[in-house]
Amino acid sequence: MLLSSKRLTAWAVLALWVAAVLAAVPLAGRLPDVVQAKSAAELPRGAQSTEVEKLTDRFRDGRQAPAVIVYARTGPSGPASTSGAGITAADRAKADADRRALAPLATEPVGAPQASRDGRALLLAVPLHDDDRLSDNAGKVRDAVTRNVPHGLQVKVTGPAGAALDAGDAFRKVDKPLLLITVVLVAAVLLFTYRSPVLWLLPLACAAISLQVTNAVVYLLAEHAGLYVADGMSTILNALVFGISTDYALLLLARYREELRRHEDRHRAMAVALRRAAAPVAASAATVCLGLLCLLAARMGFNFALGPIGAIGIIGGLVVVMTLLPALLVVLGRWVFWPRVPRFGDAPPARGGAWDRAGRRIAARPRLVWTLGAAVLAALAAGCLGIHTGLDRAHFLTTTPSSVQGERLAAAHFPGDESRPLQVVGGRPADLRGIPGIARTGTPETSTDGRLTRTAVVLTSPPDSDAAERTVERIRRAVPGGLVGGGAASELDLADAQAHDRRVVIPLVLGVVLVVLIALLRALVAPLLVMATVVGSYFAALGGSWLLFRHAFGFPAMDVQVALMGFLFMVALGVDYNLFLVSRVREEAAAAGHREGVLRGLGLTGGVISSAGLVLASTFGVLGVMPVTMFVEIGVLVSLGVLLDTFVVRPVIVPALALDTGPRFWWPGRLPRAQACPAPDPEPVPNP
Repeated sequence: MLLSSKRLTAWAVLALWVAAVLAAVPLAGRLPDVVQAKSAAELPRGAQSTEVEKLTDRFRDGRQAPAVIVYARTGPSGPASTSGAGITAADRAKADADRRALAPLATEPVGAPQASRDGRALLLAVPLHDDDRLSDNAGKVRDAVTRNVPHGLQVKVTGPAGAALDAGDAFRKVDKPLLLITVVLVAAVLLFTYRSPVLWLLPLACAAISLQVTNAVVYLLAEHAGLYVADGMSTILNALVFGISTDYALLLLARYREELRRHEDRHRAMAVALRRAAAPVAASAATVCLGLLCLLAARMGFNFALGPIGAIGIIGGLVVVMTLLPALLVVLGRWVFWPRVPRFGDAPPARGGAWDRAGRRIAARPRLVWTLGAAVLAALAAGCLGIHTGLDRAHFLTTTPSSVQGERLAAAHFPGDESRPLQVVGGRPADLRGIPGIARTGTPETSTDGRLTRTAVVLTSPPDSDAAERTVERIRRAVPGGLVGGGAASELDLADAQAHDRRVVIPLVLGVVLVVLIALLRALVAPLLVMATVVGSYFAALGGSWLLFRHAFGFPAMDVQVALMGFLFMVALGVDYNLFLVSRVREEAAAAGHREGVLRGLGLTGGVISSAGLVLASTFGVLGVMPVTMFVEIGVLVSLGVLLDTFVVRPVIVPALALDTGPRFWWPGRLPRAQACPAPDPEPVPNP
């Protein structure tokens, strides 16, 4: 909702926001309470592995996530060595002592440690409740088993509980520092942009309030409406809300500064600035929100939940910036721009600025400019040809997590993957006999109502291997009417769901964004050209990012989540800057003609959009310090894409295309007549 000073006084708006913030902050602080570290909602909707997860409550042991403790003596030749000393009596005593000490945490009696055939390792499985306390309980297990360890014995906690512990540790260590780094980077860009000791605080304060309001609304929906909030979702939300709120604030501030030179009354100047900025800002918010809501067509639970949560963040940023920021600016007065205070009657900035000069050069040979720009994007996009997707668990974190080290120890001494077996629900255990790739099957367990059976199946191959996926497919064919989940089955279903989401969500986002652009610009050629540049920017960023991941970061592959998340944020957010530019070009062209309108639009918006791009690139770039590989890759991809869009696509390629196509840029519409604008206040009369 846009509020003008004619309807509500600035002080009334401030009072309302003070009350809203006081109510929102306590609720926002409770958001971590509703984060679900483990939930079937995060798994692919409708997949067999998800259905297996939902059926766990019907079995006696309920939802369990075993903490698998590996005790091993590796010997001089590494984990797979058969030389060196075997398990000692002290080692067995240590494992037995741990079994007794951990019994209070277990959901059922803990069995005796299992010895490996080579006599050099022990395996102890401690069943834990698979709930929001899993990470904390796994931490207690780790603390207990790493005390009083005999010399030369390696002890690692792996299995589902160990993996949950590693992920929880990764997010806890960087959550608050990440937000602090974001604030510092955004503040630095704003200080550089305005060179004012006060003005930079206003966009930053609005972004912080937007985040608090968003977190409060998300908490209420999670607590009372069942909204799913996963680990790591708040990290993406922080970057999105901070970046988009600051962008909107920068656009409004730039327009307000213009109007302060034309109107003596700052309230009138703000009313005009709001009216002029409303269309591009609202269209931007609509574009990003609708793009995010396209995730409702996704199968992945994380993707599905991110859509509405991200849209809430965008709406929160829009409402705060278009209501609170105008009230603050009007109350504080012109001095807030000090030392470069815009005075009534001041001439607009003289031509000859950096973006104005760039526009004049582009206008000399526009076709050559956009052709060279497209060639640069194509060269970077060529890097996409070598992309490998699908990170294994060993590379989930940027360092090798303890749970992965434990998996490697277990694999070196025990057949198959004991830490993450398949779960086969229904069917007949006899159907599993003779299937290649199965190391062993457990004793079938009957559900509490006697209607279902569940059998644990240990495979000979690691769960994230191609061989394991083929075994899962063979088991599913061999068990008609049964459900296969857990372990390799979950990995297979996740990959299939991500592939589906890319096939469905990406075209949907393109269609939605194109419709919004057509509606705003009332043209067809301009939206199609803008969309082509944004898509080209995405593939250029994807190819360039892959080269960085492979040769600078040393990542063996790109997470399957990255391509979709990167596309969503880059297209939805990248269209923003082009939308700001083209809408201003349309406005200026209505008064000065197409060619001059393109040059004026670029000159007037160049500085503010460049600053906005730096802010957004900084907020997503902060994800690069995360210990989670997926977030590092998303941060690098989006940051590189935003920078390409800010300094290559929007200021160079799009103006060149607009100049080359001429008035046909607006086909089949036509430029409107000069838009009515409130007359400026009378020029001040100098004293004689």
